[in-house]
Amino acid sequence: MVFTLMLVLVLAACSGGDGETSSESGGEGSGDSGGDSSAKQEITVTAKSEIPSMDPSLITDSVGFQWAGETLEGLYRLDENSNLTEGMAKEGTVSDDGLTWTFKLRDAQWSNGDPVTANDFVYSWRRAVDPDVGSEYGPYFLGGIIKNASAISNGEKDIEELGVKAVDDKTLEVQLEKPVPYFKSMTVFVTFMPLNQSYVEEQGEKFATEADYTLSNGPFKMTSWNHGEGWTVEKNEDYWDAEAVQLEKINAKVIKEVSTGVNLYESGELDQTELNAEFVDQYKTHEAFNIAEKPYLYFFKFNQEANEALANVDARKAISYAIDRQSLVDVILNDGSVPAEGYVPSNFVSMPNSEKDFREAQGPLVESNEEKAKEHWSKALEALGTDSVTIELMGDDTGTSKNVMAYYKDQLESKLDGLTIEVVEVPFKERVRRDSASEFEMEAATWGPDYVDPNTYLNMYLTDGQNNNMNYSNPEYDALIEKANGEYAQDPEKRFETFLEAERLLLEEDAAVAPIYQDAKAQLFRPSIKGVFTTATGPEFEFKWAHVEE
Repeated sequence: MVFTLMLVLVLAACSGGDGETSSESGGEGSGDSGGDSSAKQEITVTAKSEIPSMDPSLITDSVGFQWAGETLEGLYRLDENSNLTEGMAKEGTVSDDGLTWTFKLRDAQWSNGDPVTANDFVYSWRRAVDPDVGSEYGPYFLGGIIKNASAISNGEKDIEELGVKAVDDKTLEVQLEKPVPYFKSMTVFVTFMPLNQSYVEEQGEKFATEADYTLSNGPFKMTSWNHGEGWTVEKNEDYWDAEAVQLEKINAKVIKEVSTGVNLYESGELDQTELNAEFVDQYKTHEAFNIAEKPYLYFFKFNQEANEALANVDARKAISYAIDRQSLVDVILNDGSVPAEGYVPSNFVSMPNSEKDFREAQGPLVESNEEKAKEHWSKALEALGTDSVTIELMGDDTGTSKNVMAYYKDQLESKLDGLTIEVVEVPFKERVRRDSASEFEMEAATWGPDYVDPNTYLNMYLTDGQNNNMNYSNPEYDALIEKANGEYAQDPEKRFETFLEAERLLLEEDAAVAPIYQDAKAQLFRPSIKGVFTTATGPEFEFKWAHVEE
């Protein structure tokens, strides 16, 4: 079999509103491909940073998503075609008005032997919107979706009033605030995963901070966690679909420098490692070389309250125009990444009742243009009454990121007279913290989809929104997003046209953010490892159906 590691091009937004049950289990489709029983079913992969947390209520980063996604399982998983497949739910039905979802749960258990029940979901979802817990994604994901979630997170109602209840141990009923066409797709996300209430409360503040304080209902369980260096997950024999899981152990090592990862791969200590421009040409004909495209967007965030210049729309436009995106992806990255043309990535979702990609329907909204950059910069300096501006640019401290940050600094300072860029490189975990606390001026940020719908990108910038940490506000933009998810919630064509209008306002008129490039990962992946894939949302890699062949 030819090893495939790719991002499936999702051709339509998951509606989730038709009441149909999920597709057949991926365990039946992918898991029976058969590994070599004589091969050792153990692999070692890289991680770009330490895991900030394994608490599904608190996770906000891609590393946490990856490993929580392998050790926990929500109502559904995604299969190799990015379709919903069976997880804890055997089926899900929705009422005619689109407001009530009923999920029937399978017989499953936690790694400590406790049964997985509907109350595990009730407890987890309540915890995610409990103001005392301080979840960032809970209010963001459940607010405006699950009945009373926003009121609870604002301290206006008790958590018991959240629109979710256990009808019995195996029946979960969910009340929505309004019809949500992508709700079923949302349940794959880590914030919606279950938690064993007695276990979490018994561990208290220690919960999810060490391997010994984690509990699994997914394909794997965490057995060791050496903070800052790596961790190990092993097959969870108590998982309901354990027969489909062939890997016995996955070791993850924190590798920040690409050269280190390559050396460890060559010495046989790693089975997977990322490549940067320095190594792509060297390995592009190698059997283990591949490029995985992803709908991950890299962009500039402008904190309009942290720096006077960034509150000026001409300054923001100048910065966006000044970056030569094509040279960035061709020379600096050289990993298959492509220049961004808008905020919603390409090859992510198609227009309703059409095969036309959202990005194709919209057309480019950002470009590289030095002449326009200088023109807008001149206007900005005049409005600011100065001939010099200093802006702090925050980014990660990894090897690839350092090269990209140096490129940004050179591009901006060489094209925009009087601009000084002070680069601040911090560990990934610290960047996430500063982003959440709005402790930045300009940030080299990243966003990946949480469900398959344009809303996962465009609702980020609602006034005072949970992920709007840059103090952007436009009532017209707010109204468009509200209309798309309210008045047009059950009218897909009008809904998507409204999203197109909102994206134009966000980028062309306000330049609230500056999309730079759409990510791809050039990497080496041991050819003997089969059945690994990546999907539109969820963990970067799905290992449930992976196995090693001689």
